[in-house]
Amino acid sequence: MRSLTVFPRLLRVASVLLAWRLDEIVETAHLFRPLKLVRPFFGTPRPDVDTLSRGARLRGAMTELGPIFVKAGQVLSTRRDLIPADIADELALLQDQVPPFPGAEARAIVERELKQPVTTLFARFDETALASASIAQVHAATLRDGREVVVKVLRPGIGKRIANDVALLRSLGELVNRWHPNADKIRPLEVVAEVEKMLENELDLQREGASASLLRRNFASGVDMYVPAVEWDYTTEGVLTLERVYGVSCDDVAAIDAAGIDRKALAVKGVRVFYEQVFRDNFFHADAHPGNVWVDLARRDDPRFIALDFGIMGSLPEADQYWLAQNFIALFERDYERIAQLHIDAGWMPPHLRVDELAAAVRTVCEPYFTRPLSQISLAELVVKLFRTAQKFELTLQPQLILLQKTLLNIEGVGRMLDPDIDIWAVAHPVLERILRERYSLRRTLKETRKRLPEWIHAAPQLPELVRDALKQAARGEMRNVSDPLALLQQAELARRQLRVLGGALLGGSLLIVATLLWTLAPQQGVWPPLVASVAGLLAFAITWPRRNRP
Repeated sequence: MRSLTVFPRLLRVASVLLAWRLDEIVETAHLFRPLKLVRPFFGTPRPDVDTLSRGARLRGAMTELGPIFVKAGQVLSTRRDLIPADIADELALLQDQVPPFPGAEARAIVERELKQPVTTLFARFDETALASASIAQVHAATLRDGREVVVKVLRPGIGKRIANDVALLRSLGELVNRWHPNADKIRPLEVVAEVEKMLENELDLQREGASASLLRRNFASGVDMYVPAVEWDYTTEGVLTLERVYGVSCDDVAAIDAAGIDRKALAVKGVRVFYEQVFRDNFFHADAHPGNVWVDLARRDDPRFIALDFGIMGSLPEADQYWLAQNFIALFERDYERIAQLHIDAGWMPPHLRVDELAAAVRTVCEPYFTRPLSQISLAELVVKLFRTAQKFELTLQPQLILLQKTLLNIEGVGRMLDPDIDIWAVAHPVLERILRERYSLRRTLKETRKRLPEWIHAAPQLPELVRDALKQAARGEMRNVSDPLALLQQAELARRQLRVLGGALLGGSLLIVATLLWTLAPQQGVWPPLVASVAGLLAFAITWPRRNRP
């Protein structure tokens, strides 16, 4: 039944693709090849289409197909591991702007969501939209106490429309997955799933408000970046009310210069803010294009950014955050072997790979960049090329790393727009080193230890029993039956290592618990007893920790 409802819309998509003369797509997808025969029946091609690149033609087609396809194109532009760079660059230019819906409807939605008349809620509510996009539009308003705010309102019926469009995208993805010769590389269903998840998040404005609130807390000083406050009394899943802020888009270089703002200082701040979001706070703005990053013109002597639109935010698992930071440091120091080993240790690549071969491939990509002045090197471009090279070595690229890659591209673009001669590496290296020193300092480690102490105390009684069970299992020889003597030896060695690790973990954990108890319950004993116990515990972990043998 679904095919009957989707078919007419699929036909329209095909006609738009043909009108934009997307020959590469039509010719490589077996399903669409017969459409070339009926191309004359689908109308004349779009003006000057023959002079446009394939990326520009695809961008034009997605714009014509509507907002949801624009959103899909925006997501696809982040997948530089899947699509050619020229197409990704064009799709990144997609602007999600559509005509506004009537202000009277917005007013009615606000009243329905907040369960009060607009005249009671606000001293003023402007029915003319400030900005309009495919998911929501924004209206200016003034609260009863005189504070200026902006009210973001979801489009009426947008949930149902998105569900229908996502179903269409999924049908297209299934067709491409079945018929396109490079479907395994494009992974269309994975892209559709990303679009669906992103749209799902953007439909919940209360979630966006929570993201804005956390980002504001992370940059509470407001020195480098200002985040507008959320008015929670005027916010629901369908309405988001934020403090109104004033500034100009960060790509409006003329206005920034006219205000007398030091663009070089602003560019340095932009790089610093990015690394602080990713590695200090582990919560970063993942849609940091110029429209969502403003400059506060009122701060001439100490310029800062203003963040907007918090529908797409990113974070990394703690392990990925650590491995990524170490990879950046190794990249800055041109330690290719370490980069290769880190990728394997992180589990991003299979352990059977030879480190020297992977290091040689990384060196091949990086060395041409290091022969040029650092100010002429694009860190984002280099990271993209490294990801592409790593794919040949069976790289398992996580979605959160792809989102980070997109953000890095955006931030570097903003930095070079403000200061074309900025030395991204020279700025980033000390910032990242400082963040890592603070994040993995002894003081922070002790703080985290103190925070986790109740959990460890709860688990400590179970450790001897786990060790005993492991010893009994090893003594009974309860391992897989294998006929290969070498495999038996390997399993015996593995069991021995596991016992060693368990013993070290038990001893090290006990010593750390003792150190924490001494520090918290007996401070009068001074700093030395807990320090000695902590060092002994860490040594127990270090001595018994399994070491990877390099090929």
